[in-house]
Amino acid sequence: MLPRFISTLVKVAVASLIVGTILDHFGLSAGVLLKEIGLTPERLAELARHALAWALPNVLLGALIIVPIWFVAYLFRPPGQSSD
Repeated sequence: MLPRFISTLVKVAVASLIVGTILDHFGLSAGVLLKEIGLTPERLAELARHALAWALPNVLLGALIIVPIWFVAYLFRPPGQSSD
């Protein structure tokens, strides 16, 4: 599973690099595109901070329930059974 995930990340990174290069060739930048949709880099960073401030406590709260359940299920899994 992990090699497939890494492969997907590499493909997304290469595709993003290609599209970014093409957009840069036509004179478009992240700043120009953000300005077109009415955002500034500072506002985007603020939105990201707010999203993280909301998501992190909820993820931790959910992990307090999910991780112990997963661990117990892992312990009681029959021997030799693969998770794949």
